[in-house]
Amino acid sequence: MRRNLLFLPILTLFALAGCAAYQLGNQTLYPAHIETVYVPMIESESFRRNLGERLTEAVMKEIELRTPYKVTHNPNADSVLRCRLVSDRKRVVVPGITGDPTQLQVTLQVEVSWVDRRGSTLRAMEPVPLPSEVASVSGDAKLTPEVGQSVATAQQEAIGRLAQQIVGMMEKPW
Repeated sequence: MRRNLLFLPILTLFALAGCAAYQLGNQTLYPAHIETVYVPMIESESFRRNLGERLTEAVMKEIELRTPYKVTHNPNADSVLRCRLVSDRKRVVVPGITGDPTQLQVTLQVEVSWVDRRGSTLRAMEPVPLPSEVASVSGDAKLTPEVGQSVATAQQEAIGRLAQQIVGMMEKPW
């Protein structure tokens, strides 16, 4: 019995030591040496107006909402998240009997690059066809004109999905 009582504190010490590196909260998902992020206005190659501005606003809000980082307007921040809207497509998913589209799909594609102050790439996700410093992200949304949905609302839904994906890329790999 005494021997068991001697081993109990040692066993407890080993059990607690195994949990010493365990951390809680969303701070563990993101690089710890970054505190501020600068998001310059997103360049848009689309002919549709204000897509870059709307996407910039959505990304900044998503960073503030989901990450421990503070978005700043200072280009000398700890990191810079650059995005470029490279594609904006609308295609018919379900054609109607009369030839008018019943349902369309709006797709936006963005190239993303996240670097720290020293120029090191911070992005965690690496797609296959692009160089390591640039990632391609796309978001889409369904558009149903028959029920009164507009292209602008479908674009906003796609922008929201894109912003979530871009901020998701900022997480550290598991």
